[in-house]
Amino acid sequence: MQTKTAEPTAPAAPASRTGSATSRSVLAADLKIKGDVTSDGTVEILGDVEGKITARALVIGAEGKVKGSVSAETVEVRGKLDGRISCNGLTLRAAASVRADSTYTTLVIESGAQIEGRFTLAKA
Repeated sequence: MQTKTAEPTAPAAPASRTGSATSRSVLAADLKIKGDVTSDGTVEILGDVEGKITARALVIGAEGKVKGSVSAETVEVRGKLDGRISCNGLTLRAAASVRADSTYTTLVIESGAQIEGRFTLAKA
């Protein structure tokens, strides 16, 4: 009777992670970035960023601070933003403090949000 020995198998390759609509990058509260940030997914900012931010979606957390231009399909601000905003959907939460010229398609401003700047409805 013959016995077969199992041949070693190669370990499976790790799944590659590419930027997708479902990916989410979180910039932690202890981070301070001076420069441009670009993502094909969602960027959540809990720290300080000075520069240009381009993403599919942007969330600025309650402790987050952004100084510069922002371009995304949707932008939600809970913290501070000083600069320019270009987006389809803009949501300013009650704790938001925004000093920016904004171009948007839809706009939500919660009671308590502090805003200063120009708001322009994007042309279709």
